[in-house]
Amino acid sequence: MVVSLGVLSVNGCALLAAAARCLAEADPATKAGLSAQAAAAIRAGVLARDARDVRSPAAKPGRPRRPALVPPRQLPRRGLDQPAGRAALVHAIAHIEFNAINLAWDAIQRFPDMPAAFAADWARVADDEARHFTMLRERLRGLGYDYGDFPAHDGLWQMAEATGHDVLARMALVPRVLEARGLDVTPGMIARLERAGDAATAACLRVILREEVAHVAIGSHWFRWLCGLRGLAPRETYFRLLTEHMAGGVRRPLNRQARLAAGFDALELERLEALCQ
Repeated sequence: MVVSLGVLSVNGCALLAAAARCLAEADPATKAGLSAQAAAAIRAGVLARDARDVRSPAAKPGRPRRPALVPPRQLPRRGLDQPAGRAALVHAIAHIEFNAINLAWDAIQRFPDMPAAFAADWARVADDEARHFTMLRERLRGLGYDYGDFPAHDGLWQMAEATGHDVLARMALVPRVLEARGLDVTPGMIARLERAGDAATAACLRVILREEVAHVAIGSHWFRWLCGLRGLAPRETYFRLLTEHMAGGVRRPLNRQARLAAGFDALELERLEALCQ
């Protein structure tokens, strides 16, 4: 599929407009293509902000009519011993990646006063998440299904709404809580898939796990940068926000190696382990 940002691709002050365009796109394949194009334009310096690039952030992302969104407890549990169960798992992860595209573009358009490097970092994340979504959708089709064939939940975007008022809270709670959870659980999913004989899906998750470490590290970097800017102690600020928004709770297992590589320090991990439910 060939997609185009149109005039945005040649307008040097259209960074926020490009982010909003990617966020607003409802068709998943088009969103992924737009994300790749916009990220490449940002890397090349074609899309940049200046004083004329002033926009009010969009409130909602574009999304397709399906999948149906339901509370997490209403999602059926399926084993991985059957193709439908493996497809449901792939669909759930693809839905997370679709939402992660939106979260990355929303960070750029919602917090325009952040440095240019912030936009460059999250555009890179959006590009990666779009590639992950496309890879998982292809795998899902290989299993005889497509994106939208299973219900899903909206937890990631709900956290985006809860942190839309403050970039510090967004950096603490989306990459360093929700996305970091993916670092914890993905090794176990890979092992289960391999035991079920699904090496193809396991290979997809290995790619995602490796690249998600870098995404969480970007969140860690900007969280600590913002704490420094505001004169806040990063560790205490992180756990305060965790208590306020997540009731202080985290779940086992914690992937210590991946979290250390993603910008957590040893004292943070000790405290997180003490909080594990």
